[in-house]
Amino acid sequence: VTRLPPSPSNVSSRKLSVDEMYLSDTGGQYLDGTTDITRTMHWGVPTPFQKEAYTRVLMGNIDLSRLIFPTNTAGGTVESFARQALWKVGLNYGHGTGHGIGNFLSVHEWPVGFQSSNIALTKGMFTSIEPGYYQDGEFGIRIEDIALVVEAQTETGDEPFLTFEIVSLVPYDRNLIDVSLLSQEQIQYLNTYYETIRERVGPELQSRQLEEEYRWLQRNTEP
Repeated sequence: VTRLPPSPSNVSSRKLSVDEMYLSDTGGQYLDGTTDITRTMHWGVPTPFQKEAYTRVLMGNIDLSRLIFPTNTAGGTVESFARQALWKVGLNYGHGTGHGIGNFLSVHEWPVGFQSSNIALTKGMFTSIEPGYYQDGEFGIRIEDIALVVEAQTETGDEPFLTFEIVSLVPYDRNLIDVSLLSQEQIQYLNTYYETIRERVGPELQSRQLEEEYRWLQRNTEP
């Protein structure tokens, strides 16, 4: 039995405005994979605190995504990398940092993830990476990508190390990023990620003659 989300109604729903943040958790199941991607947007003028909170969530997403770690490392061992930018200013979130992703199976698939009870990360696993921040009654932020565990390219060392390859190809909201908080390494990561989006998604949009969508992609993946 599948429980469907409630339908919109005049009683439970309201119009969105440009003066608030909007969190969109999307996904689908296809014959060749399952998607689970969350983006947070603001179409107006965010407050300084909203921008800082969003940027620190993004920093946590980046810090965990670009982490290089030994084989047989449990997800719970590295989970704090997604929280450290928030912890630094006394912020946190109350949910897990990620979960396994099934291939045409469950969206949340045990036993992969970043909780203490999850198994060690192994090459070929898919997991979400999804730090967030929520202010009760005000706004919520979550940035979720799907990551593939891959072998890392290291300059020294005999033992293989692992890292993540982000396979979600959706830009982040530039309107909410405070670039002054980002390190040069984080900025370089973003620029490389945006280049990848352009290279892989751009030709697909052009082949389908989706010119408006292509122009949107180009604007939102500028360095």
